[in-house]
Parts: sequence; structure tokens; C-alpha cells
Amino acid sequence: MTGQRIATRAAACAAVAVLAVTGGTVAQADDDIESLPAEQIADRSRDALLDVGSLHLRARGDLGENRPPMTVDLTLDRDGNCVGGVDLGDDKGSVKIVKRGDSVWVKPDADFWENQVPIGGSAFESVLAGRYMRGSASDSRLRPVVDACDLDTFRELVSDNADTAAGTFTKGMVTTVDGVRTVPVTRTLHGQKLTAYVDTEGAHRPVRITVRGDGADAAVDFSGFDEPVPTATPPADRTVDVSAVLGRAPAQS
Repeated sequence: MTGQRIATRAAACAAVAVLAVTGGTVAQADDDIESLPAEQIADRSRDALLDVGSLHLRARGDLGENRPPMTVDLTLDRDGNCVGGVDLGDDKGSVKIVKRGDSVWVKPDADFWENQVPIGGSAFESVLAGRYMRGSASDSRLRPVVDACDLDTFRELVSDNADTAAGTFTKGMVTTVDGVRTVPVTRTLHGQKLTAYVDTEGAHRPVRITVRGDGADAAVDFSGFDEPVPTATPPADRTVDVSAVLGRAPAQS
């Protein structure tokens, strides 16, 4: 229940990144990325994103789905470790997430229980009393959280869309994003403009992706490439087994 809500919103923001960095041409081995056509820059940034072992992702804004602007802030790796959270915006609630190995911790706040689980949410909040729910990664009730916390989930979304050539690509003037020199590549598709700001140095990864138009106004920032996910987990006295909250035996996937 809780995990499905979190993962659905996180996946929506991930889709912004997937659409923006997907191209359909073969990239050149030219290190002067600024001189390449827009489609080839998009390919280089996509391939670089596929190659990372971990990253920090921060997505924020409105994807035009008649929902309040939200924020997803996650540090995650290809081993399925993850730490961060989701803020649903407009005081609709937020959830902290930690996943380490085979264990998952989820901590919704009071606004989440009130707005997302109007029937019975107050009882769940009372049982937790500010603590995390803890469960196994094999518990099907937490499967959406487990999937959203695995960098391979995002990589598969990017890879699965790699062959599409839909949309029109254009290249903009070099600009600076958070101190990083970037070349923007914009893909116009279905009335939206999705712009990837690609680092002109190093592996040419995207450092920011924005989506504008058709009711959407959102951005995704990438950083912390190949840096380890923090290893701290909630202490035992600050956790409650997920079955004690949801009231039934763990479900196996």
C-alpha cells in the first residue's frame, strides 16, 4: 500500500529522465562533445548514465498529471541499496526510505497517513509513533519500494527506450549548471520539451534534465556518480515490523 504510492510517484519522475536522454543514433568517439550533433550528444549522455554504479537523483516539479508538485530525493546503487525520500507536495505527506541488503525501512509522516490513507491511517500512525516500518525485500507489500530503490530499475527503463527515434533534437548554447559546464540538448516530443544538460567534461553524463510544456514543469538533477550509498540504517528501537502495522504475515514475492 504505502510502497506502491511511493514507487508510482518516483517512477513518474524517473520517466522524465528516460525520455530526455534516449536517442536513436550511434555515438561517435569524439571527445569534443560540443561539436557533435544533438542526437549524438544525447546518446553519449545516455550511455554514460547506463554505466554508473551509483548516483544521487533529485526530481522535483509537476509532470502535468493534475497532481501537486512533488520531490523525489534518492541515493541508490546497482546493488539495490538506497536512502532518501519522497515529498508529495502541498502538505500531502512525505516518506523516508532506507534499503540496505535484504532489509527495507519506510517512515511516512503524519500528513501522509492523513491524506494518503484516510481510512485507518491514524491507527497506523499510532502504532508507528514516529518509527520506521521494517520489512524484508522479499515482502511483496514492499516490492514497489525495492524496485524504485534499485538503480538497475532506472537503467532498464533507459535501455528499453534506447532504440526509439521519436521527436526532434536540437542543441543549445553551452551553459553552466551548478558550476558544471554543460551543453543542453532538447528533445521535442508530444508537445513537451525535454532538455538534458550534458557535462562537457569527463564521461559526459547528464547533470540536469527538465521537462516543460503540456502542463508539465519538472526537473531532475543527477550527482554523486559512483559514490557509495550511505550505510547507516535506523536503530532497532526506532523500527516496527511491517506486519505489526499492516496486521498480517509477511507476503513473499
